[in-house]
Amino acid sequence: MSTPAPNSWEARAEAHSFYGFTDLPTIAARGTVVLTHGDGPYVFDTNGKRYLDANSGLWNMVAGFSDARLAEAAKAQYDRLPGYHAFFGRMSDQTVALSEKLVEVSPFPRGKVFYTNSGSEANDTLVKMLWFLNRAEGQPQRTKILTRVNAYHGVTVVSASMTGKPYNAVFGLPLPGFLHLTCPHYWRNGAEGETEAQFTARMAAELEDVIAREGADTIAAFVAEPVMGAGGVIPPSDGYFQAIHPILKKHGIPLISDEVICGFGRTGEMWGCESYDFMPDAIISSKVLTAGLFPMGAVILGPDLADRLTAASEAIEEFPHGFTASGHPVGCAIALKAIELVETELLEQCRALIPGFTAGLNALADQPHIGEARGRGLMGALEAVADKPTKTPFPGTLSVSERIANTCTDHGLICRPLGQSIVLCPPFILTEAQMDEMFGKLSAALGQVFAELDAA
Repeated sequence: MSTPAPNSWEARAEAHSFYGFTDLPTIAARGTVVLTHGDGPYVFDTNGKRYLDANSGLWNMVAGFSDARLAEAAKAQYDRLPGYHAFFGRMSDQTVALSEKLVEVSPFPRGKVFYTNSGSEANDTLVKMLWFLNRAEGQPQRTKILTRVNAYHGVTVVSASMTGKPYNAVFGLPLPGFLHLTCPHYWRNGAEGETEAQFTARMAAELEDVIAREGADTIAAFVAEPVMGAGGVIPPSDGYFQAIHPILKKHGIPLISDEVICGFGRTGEMWGCESYDFMPDAIISSKVLTAGLFPMGAVILGPDLADRLTAASEAIEEFPHGFTASGHPVGCAIALKAIELVETELLEQCRALIPGFTAGLNALADQPHIGEARGRGLMGALEAVADKPTKTPFPGTLSVSERIANTCTDHGLICRPLGQSIVLCPPFILTEAQMDEMFGKLSAALGQVFAELDAA
């Protein structure tokens, strides 16, 4: 049990901070890591210890923790117009410019953008948009939202209902009308003897069955991450989106691409939907939108939804929804600079790292307790198993991924435990030497924890 020194940063954190998404036994045993500053892909704690952050903060700090150009964009905007809203027909010039830029870099020929403060709020806003639109068009019964088991779409009441994670049951969620289909993880969910093509066909057949059971005219949208991020970096089975998209189009159900994690380069393309070759009806964006320097989310509407929502709003003179900081001028200025950096250098840096990253993941898959190495682009996961041939997981009581992550922290590496998996999503600015450092420290941690488990 950790006993932090009186009035230390750790003690002050534990006395006054209420933790979210934090393994509380770890805090009790090890204490809080309180950070003071960053340098490139590294962060430093109050004791001066340096950590290579292989999580990019929370998927988002792709330019690292010390890019002066982003900070300068923020400072310049604070000097010009430090804050404003986007209500009542007033918004900053930076908000206008960002909307233009987002439509330009989107896969849509034209569209419109609505701003929020997070990806959770963007997904929540999307659902309200669809409910509003369907009522305006005389289809008030069209309210149901389809997502997948293990998907993560946020933490507001609506976006948590979209999230297909069992922990939301402690809140009495999901709300009625939020339906979770099978997670398209072939390695884990494929039936014995089932080929990947057969598994994909089964996922498509399940979608058809759910639409038939619920009624197409009751379903507002199908929302999907191109790669499930907080589900454990789970790419879809081969051909998945090509199998489900025609079904959705046939029934007039919009396909929404939740690109909060995948967007702006993480999969090796600007958008995850481009990596998987499908055209959504809208895109949800956040995280890399501002390279992690400002809380911002966006709903990017394709032409059809933009036109229909505009018409529905004009009929009652407004769209009665928004946030005080929607389209904040400083956030928009940072986002414009972040997108510029992605376009001019970060995306190419990411692509250059992907072969070495993939090779490093695959090399660690040879360990006897790693059941699967998976990923897409510069995001990957290693899933721990007690028995490799049968894919049997370790008992949950062993907290294996948490132990691996804690051991990594001891070695000066930050990575994320998700279920039985360890997730890596490093900044796009890593050097080859830093990539080697990341995999070297992770390999050492895996070896240490698995040796302890085998000896127990």
